[in-house]
Amino acid sequence: MKLASIIREKFGIEQPNAMQQAVWASRASKLVILSPTGSGKTIAFGGALLKRLQPAGGYTQALILAPSRELTLQIFEVVRKLASGYKTVAFYGKHSMEEEVSSMAVVPDIIVATPGRMLDHLKRHTVDLTHCSALIIDEYDKALELGFHDEMERICKRLKSLRTVILNSATPIAMMPEFIDMRGAETIDFSQKTANPRSRMQIVQVKSPVRDKLQTLIDLLHSMPNGKVMVFVNHREAAERVYNALLDANLPAGIYHGGLEQIDREGSVIRFNNGSTPIVVSTDLGARGLDIDDVNSVIHYHMPSSPEAWTHRNGRTARVDSSGEVFVITAEGENIPDYVVWERDYNPTGTASDPIRRSAVTLYINAGRKEKISRGDIVGFLTKDAGLQGSDIGKIDLRDHAAYVALPPEMIQQVLHLPAPKIKGKRVRLSVFK
Repeated sequence: MKLASIIREKFGIEQPNAMQQAVWASRASKLVILSPTGSGKTIAFGGALLKRLQPAGGYTQALILAPSRELTLQIFEVVRKLASGYKTVAFYGKHSMEEEVSSMAVVPDIIVATPGRMLDHLKRHTVDLTHCSALIIDEYDKALELGFHDEMERICKRLKSLRTVILNSATPIAMMPEFIDMRGAETIDFSQKTANPRSRMQIVQVKSPVRDKLQTLIDLLHSMPNGKVMVFVNHREAAERVYNALLDANLPAGIYHGGLEQIDREGSVIRFNNGSTPIVVSTDLGARGLDIDDVNSVIHYHMPSSPEAWTHRNGRTARVDSSGEVFVITAEGENIPDYVVWERDYNPTGTASDPIRRSAVTLYINAGRKEKISRGDIVGFLTKDAGLQGSDIGKIDLRDHAAYVALPPEMIQQVLHLPAPKIKGKRVRLSVFK
């Protein structure tokens, strides 16, 4: 089957974009892909990998590295669907090592991993990369920066049979480390070409009358129309402070930063994506690598620390063909970097005719993929046993041992009060995912 047909069948994409077509057309063994966040790079490099794989032969052919657990899982879901004739596994921190080792009872063709967990497996000799011929590094500018440098070097030195190296990001790296030989690489640069998001983005200054911007932020959020909003801060402590202030102001907010437990980080993304908490306060960890749809607005509560941070934060909105607004909250005497620019000023009124509100509540089900539960099974259970209509059921996130379902707030109780609920004959526990 042709690649375009696979993409259409698996992802419902009728026409691959220009960047994806350029990547698939390349015959280069070393490839750098530069394209904005949300432009479809995972499908692009996944398709390029599929074209370069040999038939499944009982050995690992490809290693895909990503700098975060969330990004690893997102890539895994895409590649697993794309390379359906191959076995794909995901390795990442805080995941059960026992489950990961068990998943290799049949040797995987493709491994998607964070650098730290991949190195863990190599140290334990649970993975053999002797014949691995393809290396893909997603968000390579982040994965190759100082914090990951040593881990990446140790992994790359184990890859003796490489024929293909593909690096992907929205922004290039200043200098490639010595352990990645990209001499003669082809660069496919759509960073300024892919439906330029800047042309669909309004950047607005909001002046805070005092140094503490909290009340200005609250007034701004109360003034904005209903939709998804990401509020960026520079530190975990600030994220916690701002998040708690928003809750006190009765705003439906979530929080995302590196100090949270993995399940809490995943939960924040799930609830933000499905409308349960349409506002999320985040450090720059949330500025890239997360599969988040339809963000209407970005707010810079703190100034971004670099031009790259400015670019990646703003890239969360105005994705693909959508428009978006970016708000920069400034205080008197604050240092404004040269790269932070705006078109106009805005003075929040503190009221909106269609204010931001929670559109869903997330139902937690304590069974998932490993229990042989599918999205169709969940829809069938909710329509048959709980009396919901198909149109009542929102986004379903299916994980190994859990499922998260967006439901209308007014219908959650009729689901929770079901006596002895069962899906496919298996007793399940239901609760609100908070």
